[in-house]
Amino acid sequence: MMRVCFLQQRTVPAYRWRPYVNKTMLLRRSWKRSTKQSVRLSELHRKSQLWRGIVSIALIEGRDLIPMDSNGLSDPYVKFRLGPQKYKSKTVPKTLSPQWREQFDLHMYEETGGVLDITVWDKDTGMRDDFIGCCQLDLSTLGKERTHHLELALEESRGLLVLLVTLTASAHVSIADLSVTPLDDPQERREIFQRYSALKSFSNLKDVGIVQVKVMRAEGLMVADVMGKSDPFCVLELNNDRLQTHTVYKNLNPEWNKVFTFNVKDIHSVLEVTVFDEDRDRSADFLGKVAIPLLYIRNGEQKRYMLKNKELTGRTKGVIYLEIDVIYNTVKAALKSVVPAEQKYIEEEAKVSKQLLQQNFNRVKRCIMVLISNGTYINSCFEWESAPRSIISFVLFVVVVWNFELYMLPMSLLLLLLWNYVFSSSRGTCEASTEAVFEWEDEDEDKEDKEPEPKGFMDKLYAIQDVFISVQSALDEVASHVERIKNTVNWTVPFLSWLAIAALCSATALLYLVPLRYLVLAWGVNKFTKKLRDPYLIDNNELLDFLSRVPSDVQVVQYRELQLDSGLSPSRRRRMNLS
Repeated sequence: MMRVCFLQQRTVPAYRWRPYVNKTMLLRRSWKRSTKQSVRLSELHRKSQLWRGIVSIALIEGRDLIPMDSNGLSDPYVKFRLGPQKYKSKTVPKTLSPQWREQFDLHMYEETGGVLDITVWDKDTGMRDDFIGCCQLDLSTLGKERTHHLELALEESRGLLVLLVTLTASAHVSIADLSVTPLDDPQERREIFQRYSALKSFSNLKDVGIVQVKVMRAEGLMVADVMGKSDPFCVLELNNDRLQTHTVYKNLNPEWNKVFTFNVKDIHSVLEVTVFDEDRDRSADFLGKVAIPLLYIRNGEQKRYMLKNKELTGRTKGVIYLEIDVIYNTVKAALKSVVPAEQKYIEEEAKVSKQLLQQNFNRVKRCIMVLISNGTYINSCFEWESAPRSIISFVLFVVVVWNFELYMLPMSLLLLLLWNYVFSSSRGTCEASTEAVFEWEDEDEDKEDKEPEPKGFMDKLYAIQDVFISVQSALDEVASHVERIKNTVNWTVPFLSWLAIAALCSATALLYLVPLRYLVLAWGVNKFTKKLRDPYLIDNNELLDFLSRVPSDVQVVQYRELQLDSGLSPSRRRRMNLS
């Protein structure tokens, strides 16, 4: 080939060869310029994702808000906005002095901190919410590493908001190439292990651990462009932390080879990895997604994950290769399991879904049927349908009642957990009896930006919709709590089941050694003096916070890793991928 090219060069006249060379040089120069420009854009994009600090906000209460309803009261809630980040508080009904007691974190992308926009709204069922007031907070005026107690007066309105605001340094968040992987450096790895060792269990309780994600490549992605290609990039989310790779253009088998490092504030968090197709004219197209609980990760193992659909219930085309390492302190992780979990900046608005309503109804029905079947079994003992069973039950009843002490109650739950640990056939992941399908839509614009809807029939329709959403959410909450209790006993998450055993052992020892009246007295004194000891304390229920970490049956299905069916022939597998 080299000889042919040489002959061609000699036979081409000079006046024809020179423009050809110039054109080639121009193409090379333009290619180099575009490559350098893409590298610069990639570097700018990487820097724009990294935040320089965290704003920890505790929304305590409101005072003397103006009434917006006909009864002289309001149903207030608060919206916060810091750059692209938004947070919406819960609604406190029928009050002018609401007590929210909510805590959340936002990221600072600027050294100065930026301006926090705060608006207060009155919730109206079936119509547009009423604006109560607004205020702004310049974060650059606040000192760092200390808590500020602020009382912000609302502009163009009366009333004020009480906040506790703390600015802290940036967490351990970074983006790097594979050549500079943090945990691959032995010295840095030793320092990280020392930072989360047992000796540091009670220092900086919010810093539970660190997770490093190597995003290698993807294969066989879905075609999103007209030319039969895609422009894929990958987004990684851990609670409210969100980072992404660069875009690989015109490729269905992209290689990113990037390393992402996140700070772990809750070991029960779920890492979500989503692949999108970049589209300059509109929003990015979804290509696939996986959700990986941190407690399911095996360190240093490069795995191939089958991509799922948006609802995480079925398979879509393509696989992604990841290698994940999680290092955390067990004591800090256990202590964080009984405090409120971190909420998303913006929670998705509940939507009426016939399928979801039916699914939640079936979940509650299954729980009720289990209770009914157990009740029927107990009743059969009284009816002497089986003489041996009734005799054993009667003897057991007499012995337990005659010797019953209060400490035996947690001890019986402890024995149930140990029984399932020893005799359960599968401890890893319990099989869910149904697969859930969720609606997923892009976030709508805020209500205040929408045009007012015509009243009358539409108001009634919205009111009915709110009733359906309330019923749908109530069914989901009841079913989820029952399923989480079952999954705790079934050892779906061994870390949480061991934590429950430790709590039950402590409760059994306390009830056995300490008289009940002393325990009740200590509980009452704590409840009565809590407000006096800390007027701005955000109260919580430790049991419900613990159960919120246990996955429901729906979440078990979403987190389950898909396996490639090895029984399929290669030709059939290709046909399935093409379909």
